[in-house]
This record gives sequence, structure tokens and C-alpha cells, in this order.
Amino acid sequence: MVSKVGNEADKYQSAVYRILDANLDRAREGLRIIEEWCRFGLNQTELTEECKTLRQELAHWHSNELRAARDTPNDRGTALTHPQEELRSSVAQVLQVNFARTQEALRVLEEYGKLYSGDMAAACKQMRYRVYTLESVLGGYERQQKLRQSALYLVTSPSDNLLEVVEAALRGGLSLVQYRDKDTDDLTRIDNAKRLKELCHRYNALFIINDRIDLALAVDADGVHLGQDDVPTAFARQLLGNQRIIGRSTHSPEELRRAIEEGADYVGVGPVYETPTKAGRAAAGLDYVRHAASQASIPWYAIGGISADNLDDVLNAGAERVAVVRAIMAAEDPTLMVQYLISQLDRAGVLRNRGGE
Repeated sequence: MVSKVGNEADKYQSAVYRILDANLDRAREGLRIIEEWCRFGLNQTELTEECKTLRQELAHWHSNELRAARDTPNDRGTALTHPQEELRSSVAQVLQVNFARTQEALRVLEEYGKLYSGDMAAACKQMRYRVYTLESVLGGYERQQKLRQSALYLVTSPSDNLLEVVEAALRGGLSLVQYRDKDTDDLTRIDNAKRLKELCHRYNALFIINDRIDLALAVDADGVHLGQDDVPTAFARQLLGNQRIIGRSTHSPEELRRAIEEGADYVGVGPVYETPTKAGRAAAGLDYVRHAASQASIPWYAIGGISADNLDDVLNAGAERVAVVRAIMAAEDPTLMVQYLISQLDRAGVLRNRGGE
């Protein structure tokens, strides 16, 4: 007769094997979901290959011995669910959830794997760090891709209905927002920044903070926009890392050249026209726009007094992207204004690609 101790040992081993089996499946499933976006959403070979490699390494540890312990009919966890599991509002959320799922599964494999194979536990630990890196790199890659695709950039100004205006603009197709507010107290700014970031990410738009690196980090913004008198780009990069966006205002060819050399991800070119946003600063004019069109090697946004009335002149000078403040913030219908501005930018881009016909 099998002893009671022997039965307990078998039960203990079976439970560990089932835990390992379930989490090997969970980690591979999460990685596959991430891999599909890298492959079909981003067309990014290196990230796709890293996901595939991680899945294959996990498959190496998924032995028949572990699979044989599976007992799906008696698994109490299969019937458990949570309302949030049924909701996904964006690709970003799908990726975030599956990165978390993969990382949690790898942590479980690392700990329970110590009871099965020290080599397996060590391998899963290293894979967990690689998934952290993958998440960081993928976030940076997606931000850069979205930046390149964003032709219209809203820079906010203080407003009693700030959130309502921004959301109306996002409904119109806006995909890049900068929160700019130099006068409000810090607590209000933090609250506004948190709410604006959540709003932007709900609409799959980038959210940038003006000047304040500390605020960008505090609310996990997508990046920061710096003026000429703000900290050097290299210092900002040390604090923000390579995965967040850093923009820089420029007002002359020399400032443009320096911003590119210092590693800015994009630049503002202007002010094209005099604007109360930059009171006392002379307009850089359309000649500077023409210079940027011929010399800038990174995304750049013409900015400063641009509106529906003068947009054609800015586009004819070579601009492919524009940043606006009052044109949207003071619009009677921000949604329609955004749709109009984007349509004009798209039309100009089509004509430019056709050789100006």
C-alpha cells in the first residue's frame, strides 16, 4: 500500500507541475499577442524575432512531463473572470495587459521553477528582464512611429474647459497634444496632466509635457517639449531614457542645427507669425520654414500664429506638419477645426508626393 507520505509528495509534485504548465502557456500566449502587433502593426523585424525567440525558449522548458500534469476540467481558475478582462479600448492597452501577463507568468515560473529545475528558474529570470526591455523598446518605437505620423500638433493654453476642448479635438482625429501651462499652481498642473494623459491615451494619442521633466515623469507622459532656455537635451535624455520623446523649440537655422545634433526627436520651427503665446518674440517668418524644409532631418512642426486662414502659405513654404494653439483652443467647434486642418495637411501631402500637380 502506498504510504500517506508518498501520496502527499505526489500531490505536491503534481500541483507544482500544473503551476509550471499553466504559466508556460500563459507566458507564451502573452508573447504571441505582443509578437503579432510587432509583426503586423509595426512591421518591425527585430522586435518580432525577439518575441519569437522568447516563445521558443519557453517551449524548450515545456516538457511532456509538465503537460501530462494538466487537469483543465478540475482547474477552478478557468471559471474565474473580471469585468476588465472583457474590455480593451486600444492597442496600447492590449499590449500593456499582455506584457503584465507575461511578466507575472515568468515570475511564477522563476519561483516555482526552483522546485523543478534550477536551470529553468534561472532562464525564466533572464527572460523576465528581456521582456522588461522589450516593453521599453516597443513603447519607444511606437511613440516614434506615432510622432512621424502626426501632422497636426495641439499645444494647449490655459482654459476653463481644457479637458472638453482637448477631447473634442481628439474626436476630430488629433494624435499629438502638448500640455502647456506656465501659470497654474503645481497641484492643479499635476491633476490636469494626469487627466489629459488618460484622455490622450484613451484616443491613442501622444501626450507631451511642456518644460517640466519632473511632471512628465510623475504622470508617465510620452515625452517633454523644451525651450531654448531649458535643460540640455542630453540631460533630459538621462532622466527620461531613450523611450520617451524629447522636442525642442527653435527660432533660427543655428538653433535647428544644434537641436538635431544634440538628439532631439522633433523640433518646433517658428514662430512663423507673431503670436501672443510668444509675446515680444519677432516672427521667424516663412523663410525659416523653407530652410527647415530643406535642412531638417527629423520631424519638425511649423508653429506660431498658424490658423486656417494662413495655413496654405505655411504649407506652400514646405511645411508638412504644423503645431497650433488658438486655432483649436479658441475654435467654436474644435472637432471640425481639427478635421479641417488635417484634411488640408493630408491634401498638401498628396500633392507633394505627386510632384505638385
